[in-house]
Amino acid sequence: MERFGFSIAATDGKARTGVISTPRGEIRTPAFMPVGTAATVKAMMPESVRQTGADILLGNTYHLMLRPTAERIDRLGGLHKFMNWERPILTDSGGFQVMSLTGLRKLTEQGVKFKSHIDGSTHNLTPERSMEIQRLLGSDIVMAFDECTPFPAEEAVARKSMELSMRWAQRSRDAFGDRPGHALFGIQQGSVFPDQRAESAEKLRAIGFDGYAVGGLAVGEGQEMMFSVLDYAPDMLPEDKPRYLMGVGKPDDIVGAVERGIDMMDCVLPSRSGRTGQAFTRHGVVNIRNARHQDDPRPLDEACTCPACRNYSRAYLHHVTRAQEIIGSMLMTWHNLHYYQELMQGLRDAIAGGYLPSFVTAFHAPRAAGDIERL
Repeated sequence: MERFGFSIAATDGKARTGVISTPRGEIRTPAFMPVGTAATVKAMMPESVRQTGADILLGNTYHLMLRPTAERIDRLGGLHKFMNWERPILTDSGGFQVMSLTGLRKLTEQGVKFKSHIDGSTHNLTPERSMEIQRLLGSDIVMAFDECTPFPAEEAVARKSMELSMRWAQRSRDAFGDRPGHALFGIQQGSVFPDQRAESAEKLRAIGFDGYAVGGLAVGEGQEMMFSVLDYAPDMLPEDKPRYLMGVGKPDDIVGAVERGIDMMDCVLPSRSGRTGQAFTRHGVVNIRNARHQDDPRPLDEACTCPACRNYSRAYLHHVTRAQEIIGSMLMTWHNLHYYQELMQGLRDAIAGGYLPSFVTAFHAPRAAGDIERL
């Protein structure tokens, strides 16, 4: 079986473009992964997601272990067959979701005991169980089980959390074993403390992973603080392995992360925003629910080739969104995912062509100028 691999084709500053190779297909980097938490990208058919340009989707251990259960998905042929997506899938380990269960979890050295947000049933999630669930799902890229350190965190609290995650990283590696064609990513922690980030990276490198994630960001620290960590954190990770920034983000977050050496990102924002009537465009964010769109015959973005822009007016999108028609969520989500994938292709082309700085300047220009009349 073909093994997991990563090759860098070109760089521009710290930014890299390349290809992650998997038995299920290539992933062009920098890559944005639409989030299919519960085996579906909300309001989208899998083939529609592929048409936007997505090479890989993200699923979630925590949600799928509770419903419909990893064992059921395994019996039905695995997650790819279950959700009709034959290309690569990355699954989050469940650590972030468990962190957010304030008052419903108990953390120990062994793992996390928690109550389901669905029915209150009790579950135990450990590094070993997380690896088992992700194996049952058939994930192409498996994430090590970690504790996502909350923000803000005092230095001593962050260190305790980071050290626990590193012990769990070793247990995840041991439980994952040797699975040709499948990859295991370690997750760097350490909050906003450079020495902890460095120590975490050193421990992960010693264990050895197929890729490395920068964890513990996009948890409320703000863009300025996130970028300050990204100014050094990715540099601590192996150059010849993919670098994944978890849970990011807004378009300008993505551009800034790519400039700092990040290869992979995911976020619910484009799909969630689509369902609430927000569209990302080259000129900024459009709130299609605003009354000024009700008689507007223009598309959301005249340069966009997605079905929402090609075939429908702002007036129609305003109407179906305000009327809470399902097609409103479908078209707005399709547009947003198309916009994100077009942005990623633009970044890949700019890095390959050696003109990333001018691409970034052009990206920021309409927003800096407050290009309101286009919105």
